[in-house]
Amino acid sequence: MNMSKFIGAVLILISLLIGYIGINKIDDNAKEVNLLGLRIDVSNESEKQQGYLYVGLAVLLFSGGIFVVNKTTKA
Repeated sequence: MNMSKFIGAVLILISLLIGYIGINKIDDNAKEVNLLGLRIDVSNESEKQQGYLYVGLAVLLFSGGIFVVNKTTKA
């Protein structure tokens, strides 16, 4: 196995892990409470933004990993 393919595979695996963490951060910090017919939003916006940053980073790492793997297979 070529070293570039290995690095590409590692980037893809890391991106999946970071994406999973980011999605969980977004989901955990987007809560609503219904109390006596009133809907109260108790979400934490800064943690949700951090989750979106994780998902964005995961997309960049995933695309970089795909690029590296495809680049080495064509060469």
